Amino acid sequence: MRKAIIQSHRMGVVKLKKASVSLLLALGLVLSACSANNGGGDATGGNTGGNTGGEKPAEETPKTETKDPVTLTYAIWDSNQEKGLRTIADEFEADNPGTKINITVTGWGDYWTMLEAGATGGSLPDVFWMHSNEIYRYASNGMLMDLSDKIAGSDVVEMDKFPEGLTQIYNFEGKQYAIPKDFDTIGLWYNKTLFDAAGVSYPDDSWTWDTLYDAAKTLTKDGVYGILTPFHNQEGYYNFIYQNGGTVITDDKKSGYDDPKTIEALEFYTKFIRDGLSPAIYGDSERAEALQNGLVAMGFFGSWNLSGFSSNEFIAQNFDVAVLPKQERQASIFNGLGHAVAHNTEHAEEAWKFVEYLGSKKAQERQAELGVAISAYEGTANLWVSSNPNFNIQAFVDMVDYAVIRPYSNTTAVWEDKAYEALKPAFTGEKSVEEASKNAAAVMNESLASEK
Repeated sequence: MRKAIIQSHRMGVVKLKKASVSLLLALGLVLSACSANNGGGDATGGNTGGNTGGEKPAEETPKTETKDPVTLTYAIWDSNQEKGLRTIADEFEADNPGTKINITVTGWGDYWTMLEAGATGGSLPDVFWMHSNEIYRYASNGMLMDLSDKIAGSDVVEMDKFPEGLTQIYNFEGKQYAIPKDFDTIGLWYNKTLFDAAGVSYPDDSWTWDTLYDAAKTLTKDGVYGILTPFHNQEGYYNFIYQNGGTVITDDKKSGYDDPKTIEALEFYTKFIRDGLSPAIYGDSERAEALQNGLVAMGFFGSWNLSGFSSNEFIAQNFDVAVLPKQERQASIFNGLGHAVAHNTEHAEEAWKFVEYLGSKKAQERQAELGVAISAYEGTANLWVSSNPNFNIQAFVDMVDYAVIRPYSNTTAVWEDKAYEALKPAFTGEKSVEEASKNAAAVMNESLASEK
């Protein structure tokens, strides 16, 4: 079922060599050893047991050349996943003593600046996370290693064990440039303590938009907002657009922001702010703070936040998560990251071996067991659910059955930012939702036209 739904939304080392100085050093050691034995004495004139009576010198044990360990740079943007990934990297190092993994964490915004600078300057990380927004730019410009032949020759990477929709995201012109790492959906996090105090039933799969609005209205009191409807696409209004039968991008690569169904969804989503049921919050860190500071009773957050929320005492004690509400249909945005290798890595063999390991059933199971993320490999999601009994995270897996692949095209990073800025006045109240939506459609279509 999962694969069918995802398919419906498809779009489109070098080995190190010893330096000559190492050879000279080894040769120097041999000459030094011969010199020490010549004349049968050591530096102080004492007998070393060498050639004292014309006897044939004992043969020396050949020296084994030791290969220096290789250190791979592994770049990610989520600090909450670092601990679990460090464990997985340690286990890889134990099986591959000649390779060390250096994990570097750069926040989402700065990550892409770092990556672009690395691509321009020829210093990309060896292995790094790739996103659906950026895969076209990096693959089409030859910045990523083509993994197709390596995958075909692998005994542990089975691409048919990953959701086809995610596999296709990282396939460009028939070549595979990344192996799926995980998948994610968006859930409705809610404060059980506040719900209990207000006598409001917990969210479940029967909730509709009306149920959500009524609950938010009841829960808004005593300086607490009933809900947080942030100015955020994947963890916010994208979900409502598809729940209402609208779209962000059509099959023929046109903007869906001028679709009446899309405008209607945005009208409802922004209504929470206009009616004083939600604070006007725009930054990612501010959204998380609103939840953990008790400012809001409900909020929309992706499954990748689990590690961070579990480590926050307030959220761990007071919150739980449920599936998203529905309107014309049920929908939650579905996405997943990929592991890519730099095209110019100096350690191609080792980098591939690490990515191959990350894409294996063994490593995917470990990622799930450690609660790092919902592993993309078939049959591993339940291990992720079992990793955290504190929250009803089964909800994230249940939504895969009706999930919608995150809207993308070849120029997603361009039109998404432009549409985002065009929509902002609707959230601030400077423009009507309809006007802002049509402006977003115009700038998005201009960008999409460049793809043809």
